[in-house]
Amino acid sequence: MSLHPAVTAVTTRIIERSRTSRAAYLSHLAIACRKGVQRSGLSCTNLAHGFAAFPANDKLVLKEQKKPSVAIISSYNDMLSAHQPFEHFPQLIKDAVRSAGGVAQYAGGVPAMCDGVTQGQPGMELSLFSRDAIAMATAVGLSHNMFDAAVYLGVCDKIVPGLLIGALHFGHLPAVFIPAGPMTTGLANQEKAKVRQLYAQGKLSREDLLESEAQSYHGAGTCTFYGTANSNQLLMEVMGLHLPGAAFITPNTPLRAALTAAAARRAVEISALGKEFTPVGRVVDEKTMVNAIVGLLATGGSTNHTLHLVAIARAAGIVVNWDDFKALSAAVPSLTRIYPNGDADINHFHAAGGTGFVIRELLDAGLLHDDVTTILGKGLRAHCSEPFLNDDQAVFWRPAPTTSGDENVLRTADHPFAVDGGMVVVDGNLGRAVMKVSAVKLQHRTVEAPAILFDSQEAFMQAYKAGELDRDFIAVLRFQGPRANGMPELHALTPALANLQDAGRKVALVTDGRMSGASGKVPAAIHVSPEIVAGGPLGLVRDGDMIRLCAETGVLQALVPTAEWAARMQATADLSANQVGMGRELFAMFRANISAAEEGATTFPLPAPLAAQAIHLAQVIEAEPFNDEDNSTGK
Repeated sequence: MSLHPAVTAVTTRIIERSRTSRAAYLSHLAIACRKGVQRSGLSCTNLAHGFAAFPANDKLVLKEQKKPSVAIISSYNDMLSAHQPFEHFPQLIKDAVRSAGGVAQYAGGVPAMCDGVTQGQPGMELSLFSRDAIAMATAVGLSHNMFDAAVYLGVCDKIVPGLLIGALHFGHLPAVFIPAGPMTTGLANQEKAKVRQLYAQGKLSREDLLESEAQSYHGAGTCTFYGTANSNQLLMEVMGLHLPGAAFITPNTPLRAALTAAAARRAVEISALGKEFTPVGRVVDEKTMVNAIVGLLATGGSTNHTLHLVAIARAAGIVVNWDDFKALSAAVPSLTRIYPNGDADINHFHAAGGTGFVIRELLDAGLLHDDVTTILGKGLRAHCSEPFLNDDQAVFWRPAPTTSGDENVLRTADHPFAVDGGMVVVDGNLGRAVMKVSAVKLQHRTVEAPAILFDSQEAFMQAYKAGELDRDFIAVLRFQGPRANGMPELHALTPALANLQDAGRKVALVTDGRMSGASGKVPAAIHVSPEIVAGGPLGLVRDGDMIRLCAETGVLQALVPTAEWAARMQATADLSANQVGMGRELFAMFRANISAAEEGATTFPLPAPLAAQAIHLAQVIEAEPFNDEDNSTGK
């Protein structure tokens, strides 16, 4: 199957746009690569510190410097359900790596916070910044230069993007990502959403709400809706960084443990001392990033990835922007209906055919690049499979099913739920923004109504509870960008806005903040860029201004006479209360240095070109590829 013209065109644009920065990145990668073991460059004192507490047999392996050493970077903590299963993974990984002839060390932990816990709380203002903090913590764990490959244990919102950004800054090391899996299915998503709306109407008690939530989030593993956490896991498969079908196997099962061990052994095989050296900086290239965007769009994934995929790409010297999402969304069909875009949860999706089915359908439709490098080293089509256990409890793979197990949840590319990917970019005199419309009915995709300004979620909810919002309006929630207050998710507004929409009101949200991976049925223009604190025109809106938001035509416009608009002064706000408490003062450097939303809302610059001497060194290294003799001697 030939590539779809839109995929070809977007890929070509990204390659051209990234030419300088990608070349700089690959030069850095080449210089960082060392033939044989990485730790061979350490002094005796360095090395002795690095294995001082290691078991005797493992210490001997490190001393001889002939076998690979695998780093374990983990986001384990036992408060968060998604990360609790990682408690027992390090020992599994160490045993598996030993069986493959190497050794593994727990190199470092990274922070992991949950937006579900911090929604509407001050801690939510640290959430987006935690992604870059995780990348930095990953770098600290790998900075000892003891390792020949790494495995990364992460699941949720900012954790996987942060781990991958960190891994790409050590792009010379092979990387295998290992998930923990989703929790088993609890209360149906449709029922959970109904309870939330009834609570927002004051018709159910807090005790009723808590009981519903506890039935939904009830055990170990990720939340089962298709938000950012599960979008992360699907993307790791589409990008070839997981073993095939690994994403959605539930925790604490034999297959989950067997996949973890198999992933650890694969890390040994693709290390510089293995026979299939595969540095992650080569895996993640321009075609891989296009594949990631296509996978996100085809499955109705999280809007947070209009930030995260941009930031991940930049870490590898690749420049992606929202126009790429827009162009691909017009060409990529919607193949799934998973909550909030449908009623099914992620376990239902997996049972209906899962990631292997989706990848094969997109490849067959010419919507994914097959000629990419993955951790299997065989092109992306090798990932069109699903794992099983044989009688000896070892993993084997079968081809993914060719027919959907439930066409209400998963469909083929020639019989999709919609002909587009359900994500659009809107722009106009209010700036540029992203809209996820895969769950928004056609009659709600255009709203023209007067603006009502709010500077916080709390102010909106107070007006709602006071009965002041029973009318048509567009809520303009200001000062929610990354430089203002860390760009918190505004998911708490969804039930109230949904109630008003259900009552027949024309409502929408426009904000320089985030709406979350669970963006639902209410039209929302989010990530408005530039944000108000950076001089964005959203700060010129006044109460009562007519706003036109149209996902069909891509318009985000204040219908204000041009002369009046030009004469207005930028709105200001006292943001001092968002800068202290709950650790927010520690993140001042992020607020001061973070880039715009369309640039990934990141604090890290694109790779810069090297000096002439360094470029020459990189070229020399690139001209001397690894060979089996180099790999076997470890010298």
